[in-house]
Amino acid sequence: MKNISENLNNELWWKGAVVYQIYLRSFLDSNGDGIGDLPGVKAKLQYVSNLGVDAIWLSPFYESPMFDYGYDIKNYRKVDPIFGDLQDFKELVSEAHGLGLKVIVDQVLSHTSREHPWFIESNKSKENKYANWYVWADPKDDGTPPNNWLSMFGEAAWTWSSNRSQYYLRKFFHCQPALNFHNQEVQQAQLENVEFWLQLGVDGIRLDVINFLFHRQDLKDNPPTGIEECNSIQASSHMPFSYQKHIYDISQPETIPFLNRLRALLDKYGAISIGEISAVEPIDVLTEYTEGSDRLNMAYTFSLLRKRKSPEYIKSVIEETKKKANDGWACWALSNHDVVRSVSRWGNGGRNDSLQKVLLAMMLSLKGSYCIYQGEELGLPDGIVPDELVTDPLANPFWPKYKGRDGCRTPMPWNNKENGGFTTGEPWLPLDTNHIDINVLTQSQTQKSCLRWFESFLNWRKAFKNIWVADLELLELHEKIVSWVRTDGEDKLLMVFNILPDTIVINMIPPIVKVLDGHGFQHHLNDTKVLTLPPYQAFYAHIR
Repeated sequence: MKNISENLNNELWWKGAVVYQIYLRSFLDSNGDGIGDLPGVKAKLQYVSNLGVDAIWLSPFYESPMFDYGYDIKNYRKVDPIFGDLQDFKELVSEAHGLGLKVIVDQVLSHTSREHPWFIESNKSKENKYANWYVWADPKDDGTPPNNWLSMFGEAAWTWSSNRSQYYLRKFFHCQPALNFHNQEVQQAQLENVEFWLQLGVDGIRLDVINFLFHRQDLKDNPPTGIEECNSIQASSHMPFSYQKHIYDISQPETIPFLNRLRALLDKYGAISIGEISAVEPIDVLTEYTEGSDRLNMAYTFSLLRKRKSPEYIKSVIEETKKKANDGWACWALSNHDVVRSVSRWGNGGRNDSLQKVLLAMMLSLKGSYCIYQGEELGLPDGIVPDELVTDPLANPFWPKYKGRDGCRTPMPWNNKENGGFTTGEPWLPLDTNHIDINVLTQSQTQKSCLRWFESFLNWRKAFKNIWVADLELLELHEKIVSWVRTDGEDKLLMVFNILPDTIVINMIPPIVKVLDGHGFQHHLNDTKVLTLPPYQAFYAHIR
């Protein structure tokens, strides 16, 4: 099965590419300790390659106290022993490249673990080599934090250090102190950490919350969002972070010069970047960070990772992206390790293969590149984790309204044996028994399974270049339908998606040259060109 990257200029392999996200802890355990690891990934690379994707993205595997499961890094250049060692990583990269897969690694540049040697030294005193490598501030006269900034995960964004009699900034958990990117030494150190992995042959980096690198140095208070505006943007009412306009603590203008330096480094190795953007106006930031040829190659936002699931909302996201992005490049995602899985979030909570298929087909037909989260190809809904087995520390401050991210992180079910074949030991998170019934082995042997459809659809779409590189123009064929035309010269391809549980009748569609099949969806088109789409179906056709 040829990958899209084989049809593109090698330097532009990432345009239109499908990236398969591997959450390492939950992919495959090779040694029975209950935690997925690098050898486990290597053992399943043939499976990933057979899907027809172009690249893998590995979640953080660096040495870490694992309070935030690897997003609190203690050593940027060492593999944490629970995942293997550097030799395991080198062998994985070699194996992936042999299968035609690119390798993208997660880079968490904005903060470290509190156990990182840099912070240990910085916390000792105000006068040492690393004293200014983190964001420190004196308390107000009454001993309270220097401003009103809030952590993404609740509470004040400041933690007290008795050693320095100062607060340090932390935009996430207390154990994740924010690096001071206004310090050029910090920038250089992080660029060198990135280069370490580039020298080992990685093809790209995924940048965690890239718009969180800088802060306003005068520490000005953020203004309030206001209850009315907070409701209008459907913010998470259980998270105080939503009640501020984050004007001064994230998305600062100094980010752009750093991205210029980072892009120059990546270009030196022929590597690419995917930025994660979390902002109230994410398309604006995506545009700013990806335009031109000296910033990020592409970025993804949480626009399609939210609970908003109406056709109107999807169309608004596409229209805004088309209007603003210019020469920027979006990387689309419906699921990842931080949000409820798409079929649960956009459905009624349980399994719905038809919904999963049409959502993936819709996303994979947009203009951009794409991230597929492990298990989406199986149609996995969010896993059910008993309250007493919840591990995510993000659940603690928001319980019981929000129970954390464990549901989307439960282990992959490979077969119908104990623990779904994920481990011979005790899994770090329990497998949902309903997931075991829809495991990889069973689906691979079932012709109409979600897995077999996904493999077939990826193969089918590669025959139509304009699906993944051509311009996109939204059509308003029906208020409950999402539809557009992709145009490449005189070649026009109509794409219509019914993401609702209702049968939709479209009375007027553009003149059709040829209806396309082979994509796995059903429709009815009568002689008067009236298109009927059953629930969760799609339609593709060449038009004039």
